[in-house]
Amino acid sequence: MLPRKTTPAVIVKEIRLMLKSGGSAEHARGVQRFFKEQIGSRGWRTADLRRAAVRWRRRIRMEFGLSFLLRIADQLFSRRVLEEKIFAVLLLEKITGEFGDPEFCRFESWLNRIRRWADHDALVHYLIAAMIVARPARVEAVFRWARSGNRWHRRAACVALIQAARQKMFFSEIKRLSGLLLTDEDDMVRKGVGWLLRETAKADSKRTLPYLIHIRNRAPGLVLRTACGTLTAKARAHVLS
Repeated sequence: MLPRKTTPAVIVKEIRLMLKSGGSAEHARGVQRFFKEQIGSRGWRTADLRRAAVRWRRRIRMEFGLSFLLRIADQLFSRRVLEEKIFAVLLLEKITGEFGDPEFCRFESWLNRIRRWADHDALVHYLIAAMIVARPARVEAVFRWARSGNRWHRRAACVALIQAARQKMFFSEIKRLSGLLLTDEDDMVRKGVGWLLRETAKADSKRTLPYLIHIRNRAPGLVLRTACGTLTAKARAHVLS
């Protein structure tokens, strides 16, 4: 039981101490190998981090409510430690159906705090993408991000539609978006476009295959190879020939 006068800052401090003491230095060194730049990692495995986040979510919501939980997540997502940002997302994962447009705008503002693909994809895939599926009118935001000078906004435009692509939603929007970003010079963005098209092809190969053939002469090899990852060998050879 937490004291009734507890503030978000007090709980955030407690969570940070838990993350610092509960990780593995060996695993942290392994995590570092995935990144070119130096990162701050506490060495937690995702499954363990998710279990801890679920416990904290239940505890905080029961005693203080959803708004209080959001304030804690906001503080955790403000620093550069990888597990703190992932933990912030996992606190809110699975309850995005309770959020509205103000929370969507809040999560969009978090894109400016992104430093690497890991905390980017957690935020966008688990929170933002789910909220776009829940309210399709929000899909227009991705075209604003696609025109941003910020690489993480442009990648977000792609990753934010992956959950929808798996449900065969927004096919015309996915084509429009990939057309905007197809020749982007940033590898993070290209990988995002390829990932989105791969999931679209996996869910709806009948419509996606002709589109991949249509763009194959101008699509970068990285995008096209990634997009073909779930196709049959025959279809993949046809696109890449």
